[in-house]
Amino acid sequence: MPAQSDIGLPPVGMENSSLANLKLDDEVTGLPLESGMSLSHWLATVRNNPLLDYRSSEELPSKADVVIIGSGISGALTALNLLESPNPPRFVVILEARELCSGATGRNAGHCKPDLWRGFSEYAERFGKSQALKVLDNEREIRDALVDFVSRNNIDCDVWNGKTLDFLMDEEVVARSADNMRAFKAAGGDASLVDVILDPSQAEKLMNRISRVKGAKAVYAWNASTLHPWKLVAFVIKRCLKLGLNLQTMTPVTSVSGSRNNWTVHTSRGKISTPTVIHTTNAYSAALLPETKKSMTPIPHMCNLVYPPSTHSGSKALSNSCSVIYKEGLYSVNPRSTSDGAILFGGVQPNQYCLEEYVEAKESRKYDDSLKDFQPITDCVKELGKNGFLWDEYKTPKTGFGVRYDRSWSGIIGLSADGVPYVGAVPGKSGQWMSCGHNGHGMARTFTCSRGLAQLVQGSEWKDTGLPECYQVTEERLRGEKYRQHNL
Repeated sequence: MPAQSDIGLPPVGMENSSLANLKLDDEVTGLPLESGMSLSHWLATVRNNPLLDYRSSEELPSKADVVIIGSGISGALTALNLLESPNPPRFVVILEARELCSGATGRNAGHCKPDLWRGFSEYAERFGKSQALKVLDNEREIRDALVDFVSRNNIDCDVWNGKTLDFLMDEEVVARSADNMRAFKAAGGDASLVDVILDPSQAEKLMNRISRVKGAKAVYAWNASTLHPWKLVAFVIKRCLKLGLNLQTMTPVTSVSGSRNNWTVHTSRGKISTPTVIHTTNAYSAALLPETKKSMTPIPHMCNLVYPPSTHSGSKALSNSCSVIYKEGLYSVNPRSTSDGAILFGGVQPNQYCLEEYVEAKESRKYDDSLKDFQPITDCVKELGKNGFLWDEYKTPKTGFGVRYDRSWSGIIGLSADGVPYVGAVPGKSGQWMSCGHNGHGMARTFTCSRGLAQLVQGSEWKDTGLPECYQVTEERLRGEKYRQHNL
């Protein structure tokens, strides 16, 4: 069973880090499934949207200034930053293997939850205190950028902005969190943006009011957002199309050949010549970048859709996103309070080890997002529903509706060896770039990662991006070696 870090709580988005020891077999291609993939809530709600299978031209272009592989949030925002720059490329193509935004972005639980403090001790252990603080500061900037972008453009993407709450359910978790917060403050971290309740009676009172789950020992709360990620990507893509983007969905890339600034992108429909290739393929990066096989672990992750009973609907519906954290595991809860009120449960529940065992039994399962209704994970969600929310799926209520555990789906998370993304130039392949390995935390990182990557592609130096230095792609990181602080 995955255990919590001995240092403290895992950073937001690194709850899966215990699975990063699953290595890749050289015979596994790592390409996305062509058919049979599970259907996420986001993809299920946009089946009539023409962008799903959109192609800007009937024929695949033969040449482009920039080819971006992947149409999730990273690919879309990188394209937008390039096209809106003072000196934009003349012709940008996005290639998507399947439907638009059908990878991890289109399969997540809808959170944009920046890590303002929780990952400090683990990041400090890996990268040093100054880099740890820079990582956390960058995440705060990203969430602010997302809120501003959505508000300024009046984007219809079911956005909710408010306080997300970490409910700590065990004394061991409380103690580790307190140690981490003390270390964060001692290093100069700004804790003013995090509300902390360490009185168990007050924590219980707040938990009862917000989620009606009993047993909280402490609460940490800070600003976060939830949203419909596919709708956000669709807005960005529409804006890019107006700026001249050529989008080609249902066009899997099979290989990239060539040499320095003279690349050929091979697809199922032909090939494109380009000086610049940008990989925003995340967990699927090894298929086209074999050098990532030692440093990137793909792993399916489950998300459960639950329709709450009448006792938690209407005026009594849940409002805030939250995490319910036990020493055995973590549940993330997105109540979609600005939209349909369906509750999405993600996280790393106590039965996560069952998923690890399932994946280890067959190599191809690392990339298989056909997995749905994985019973051990669903059982955990039902356990929280029964003992936490007091939902009894087998008992008919006297009035109203009972709880409905509707379905679950999978998405493939790209776990980097050191817990932070790989951003920048692919070593030894001039003209190829990447933003991959977002550890299930891409929504809280891609706004600045994509902006920084676009700057690098157009000739800026790393220091101009404002990104943490530990994000930069190096040969050492791709070999899985420990980050070297003296490179700063």
